Amino acid sequence: MPTEIVSEFQQAPVTRVADPLRVLFFVEGFTDIRFVVGLSTICDLTIAVSAEKYSESGLRERILKSRAKLAVIEIPGNRLAFQVNSLRYLWQHANEFDLILSQEVLRGSLNATVIGKLRNVPVVTYMGVAPLEYFRCRRERKQIGWVKALAGEATIRMLLNVNGRLATRCLAMGPYLCDIAARYCSRSQIGLYYGVDTDYLRPADEMERMRLRLRRDLPLDKFIVFLSSRISHEKDPETVLKAVSLARTRGLDAVLINLGGGYREFIALAKKMGLPNSETWVLGRPAAHPMTEVADYFRSADVMALASLAEGAAYSTLEALACGTPVVATAVGGMAIQLQGYARLTPRRDPVAMCDEFLWIAANRKAARDQALRGREYVIREWNSDKAFSDLAMAFQEVCKAQGTL
Repeated sequence: MPTEIVSEFQQAPVTRVADPLRVLFFVEGFTDIRFVVGLSTICDLTIAVSAEKYSESGLRERILKSRAKLAVIEIPGNRLAFQVNSLRYLWQHANEFDLILSQEVLRGSLNATVIGKLRNVPVVTYMGVAPLEYFRCRRERKQIGWVKALAGEATIRMLLNVNGRLATRCLAMGPYLCDIAARYCSRSQIGLYYGVDTDYLRPADEMERMRLRLRRDLPLDKFIVFLSSRISHEKDPETVLKAVSLARTRGLDAVLINLGGGYREFIALAKKMGLPNSETWVLGRPAAHPMTEVADYFRSADVMALASLAEGAAYSTLEALACGTPVVATAVGGMAIQLQGYARLTPRRDPVAMCDEFLWIAANRKAARDQALRGREYVIREWNSDKAFSDLAMAFQEVCKAQGTL
């Protein structure tokens, strides 16, 4: 049975509605502290999470250190046990809420959409990745055989269709994912998740960049390429590693740093690839806190790089632009749509093209910076966090009014 842990914290000064909606945020896997904190400012929030993932992801610790006001329901069990336990919890408690917000649109959301339909409680799903495209990357990487690939695709399509029909609304991060979501749920619209805090993520001048490098023990005299991304099957760290290595052979004194839970695997990957002297220029560190630490790395880097096999919204690229840091990224998925004109886009799996962009930025620093600053204006206009949560609050109100639960 679920273990209930109610966490009450001092509330940060924010503008709250007089009678906030009671929202259950249902999370099977991982979620971001920025989204949880933002949600707590627009509703009376309860989050139901996998007890195991809640602990191992570091979310429990981050919530305890935050000033958010929310209740936390920890649901025990892996996969099948979690499905059973969460189904029981939702059946018993769904009617205590005005609305259920369910992260992603696959297995974890199935319980929420089914119970929501049976209990007449509106359910909003949130698509943050392209499910089929991401899954196919496993086959491309030869992590699964063709039998598992076919079975997995069939299961994903079934869940997309069922949840798409049952969900009251689907929010999708950005225009690319919204187009995908609309194939399965006609009531889809763009959502911005936690958005980009453009006050926290802001440009730094040359003197401040040096101070930030000193603070984070980064080399002062190197061309720093920042890869702010977890290392997973849909990412393409190999291309970034090859591109930086090639740029070094062409005279650019560059280092590459990765932050994330898989940073040790990232360093090991460079060694496995046999890149010359990788131990001197491939750096890795644990994930930085996204609300207090990570901005220092974006602001002190010469360029932020992201290569992917498939991509949804790629928030790290938008965060880099908010800092006025040039971005080099693969022209796939959401990045191909959102970054056009603001970043240096390269073909999929093309380290030579990515290397050429690093060299161009190093040789044209002002032009590269100006392009990134135009990107900052775009992020402020279209992706800022105030807009993200304002739009989300409006969507909640519309859904509840239409359902008659408000």
